[in-house]
Amino acid sequence: MKIALMDSGIGLLAATAAVRRLRPDADLVLSLDPDGMPWGPRTPEDLTERALAVAEAAAVHRPDALIVGCNTATVHALTALRARLEPELPVIGTVPAIKPAAAGGGPLAIWATPATTGSPYQRNLIDNFADGVTVTEVPCWGLAEAVERADETAIDVAVAAAAELTPDDVTTVVLGCTHYELVAERIRAAVQRPGHPKLALRGSAGAVAAQALRRLGEQPAPGAPASGTLTVLLSGREGTLPVPALTYAEGRLLQGATPARTAQ
Repeated sequence: MKIALMDSGIGLLAATAAVRRLRPDADLVLSLDPDGMPWGPRTPEDLTERALAVAEAAAVHRPDALIVGCNTATVHALTALRARLEPELPVIGTVPAIKPAAAGGGPLAIWATPATTGSPYQRNLIDNFADGVTVTEVPCWGLAEAVERADETAIDVAVAAAAELTPDDVTTVVLGCTHYELVAERIRAAVQRPGHPKLALRGSAGAVAAQALRRLGEQPAPGAPASGTLTVLLSGREGTLPVPALTYAEGRLLQGATPARTAQ
């Protein structure tokens, strides 16, 4: 089994690590776009064009499924990706975990990029799945970019700024950008209030990985031998994981993967 994941940068690491934990025997193809990142400021049309190119670079390696490891790309490009690649290649998008977060009750906050915060897409998810729950949308200025660079100081500044916008009574934070899952515990530490129950964080990586296996009719096998290979594509060129990726546990988890010798 071979699973591809795509994003402009290392935000795809969270879902990649989730797949690796569920199926350590799966071959992985990671398709990034360092030549075109960041995707967030691009127009929807331009972003879709970049996403299609990155997806098609991954498709050359003949994966069995493709995970769009990026909320922004899912919003703007998922329809085009599915039109181009399905049914031959199932495409799984990433959606903020608003539904399960709201099901837990209690006030919740959605941390997302400024472009996503307040967007019709996110507002629609809130209206559909969080009716009756107090929701605060929190724009996280510069956080994804800081995580991408593994800039510790910039991460601390961006997390602190977003925490200031998060109400004290929030019991759950939805991580509405895949980059944020890489610094989840730093977010928890910034938002957790003394004397309150432990803050719940809701990311999408685990659910996306599980959905990919379901689409393929596969079962999790976390005890399987760690035999899966790794292919890294950088704007279509074979390469290695960006150095900042190894700053995070999710990136280090992939260090033991055997590089794939050739595209299959």
